[in-house]
Amino acid sequence: MSVSGKKILIAVSGGIAGYKIHFLIRDFVKKGAEVQVIMTPDAENFVTKLSLSTLSKKPVYSDFYSDNGTWNSHVEMALWADVMIVTPCTANTLSKMVHGMCDNLVIATYMSAKCPVFIAPAMDLDMYAHPSTKKNLELAESFGHIIIPAENGELASGLIGQGRMAEPATIFNTVEHYLSSDIQSRSLEGKTVLITAGPTYEAIDPVRFIGNHSSGKMGFSLAEEASKRGAKVILISGPSFQIINDPNIELYKVTSAKEMLAKVFEFYESVDIGIASAAVADYAPKEVAKEKIKKNDENLTIELVKNPDILKTMGEKKTHQFLVGFALETQNEEENAKGKLEKKNLDMIVLNSLRDEGAGFKNDTNKIKIFTKTEKKEFNLKSKDEVAKDILNFVEAQLLK
Repeated sequence: MSVSGKKILIAVSGGIAGYKIHFLIRDFVKKGAEVQVIMTPDAENFVTKLSLSTLSKKPVYSDFYSDNGTWNSHVEMALWADVMIVTPCTANTLSKMVHGMCDNLVIATYMSAKCPVFIAPAMDLDMYAHPSTKKNLELAESFGHIIIPAENGELASGLIGQGRMAEPATIFNTVEHYLSSDIQSRSLEGKTVLITAGPTYEAIDPVRFIGNHSSGKMGFSLAEEASKRGAKVILISGPSFQIINDPNIELYKVTSAKEMLAKVFEFYESVDIGIASAAVADYAPKEVAKEKIKKNDENLTIELVKNPDILKTMGEKKTHQFLVGFALETQNEEENAKGKLEKKNLDMIVLNSLRDEGAGFKNDTNKIKIFTKTEKKEFNLKSKDEVAKDILNFVEAQLLK
């Protein structure tokens, strides 16, 4: 079984659904997993350390220090785990997790975790439906955590609705499926993938810049998918609000095109695959004012100079790398994309058109066409996470030729 030999860290918070945790621990242990349980102080009102310890065959911790003064290292437990499951996850614990309110052992351990985190919420239906809970679950998901939704049924309050913790079998199966998929899909194991993402900002003065509307979502989705497939990922991003919480992804933040160029070529020689999804500004101000430009004249003239062409330089210096470029077009899309493929010595180019609704900057979706020198493949509108899978599937198919 895929959970056999895995280290499972179960964090229990203070909800009545805590009584179900015994069944979850038993299932993992029976399938050969090693289980460590930690608790919030409030959880001890619902379940005992003795019962959880008996089933897990390990001491259960709810405080930073044991009675004998021994430190219960949240760092060691976090790094030990292959998977962390927070269940039942109350509204209070969820809020602390996503906002970094670190006042107990569970939150400190969570904030040190490098492994996948699963969250199984449990609370009354009005709390579960509250906008703050919905927002916090969205935030947790944006961090890369896996949410196991609450189920419908009778609640401790006597009300009937959504809020019941998912059944232990559901939680177990979700984790097992994730681990099975993770093992089977590590098709980029041993590969290093360099990805550029987001816009570049070219300074006019200390407060103003030339930029574009790129959010970086496509590049970040590609980085996360490549990591899931076992690759070491180097992600070089211009200014973006996207968040990465993955120990296999090295994130480097830059601002300008020149900074991105320099950072790319720190790593380029050692990478196997380069994917240039960043929207690099073509031009930058020739001179950057040292002080804020005052609004004195009706007209302001700024002389622009060409930025370095990062993708073209990557193509010129390519030796063994498989190089992927992006083209965002508004007219003569296919012709322009094929021209870019040839001129910049690319192995593959991904085309999206601003004419397609739901494609391009800022959207959570994208619609693409992929070209090589001999092939063309068109895809339907999909989430950027799904588009990332399509792109990497195509890359892998090319590498096998």
